[in-house]
Amino acid sequence: MISLTSPVETWAHGWPAGAKLAALCAATMGLFALDSVAGQGAAFAMMLALYAAPGAVFLRNGLARLRMLWPFLAVIFVWHLVTATPAEGAIIALRLVTAVGLANLVTMTTQLSDMIGVVRWLAAPLRRIGIGTRALELGIALVIRFTPMLAQKGAALSRAWRARSARRPGWRIVLPFTLIAIDDAERVADALKARGGV
Repeated sequence: MISLTSPVETWAHGWPAGAKLAALCAATMGLFALDSVAGQGAAFAMMLALYAAPGAVFLRNGLARLRMLWPFLAVIFVWHLVTATPAEGAIIALRLVTAVGLANLVTMTTQLSDMIGVVRWLAAPLRRIGIGTRALELGIALVIRFTPMLAQKGAALSRAWRARSARRPGWRIVLPFTLIAIDDAERVADALKARGGV
């Protein structure tokens, strides 16, 4: 769901990373303040408009990252159907998609180095009292960088399963996907050690 910087240049690429992250925090808090389906629907429509503004290519790339939310949305739908609270389920589902969509929009229009610069600035008080923040900065960079890569590898694993079997992959690809993630983690750890570690 968290994308790498989009190659499609948009109006938001030139904004300071700190301003975009602050706006994301404010928008997320605003989403939790809205308690109506109409309000969440309007916020969702505004999020779609932000994706559509730079053009069809940007819109398709951005919304493709949100497809991974469907299992969570399915659980929300079933639960609120069983508990006879469809309005609450709609509010939660719209809030989830809108919040993740806005976060994805920020990562698509912000260089990773700029985001790390914001984290470094926010962590400056910790450095003044002698607490190292390099591990925190590196950890955030790795999460942002490797989340879309793992999503792509998971999708490739699912396609490979479907090419070899008529059954749906389901839980059967959990173990190989876990091994792929562990292998990637070990490679990154070895690379960090070779460069002096954290």
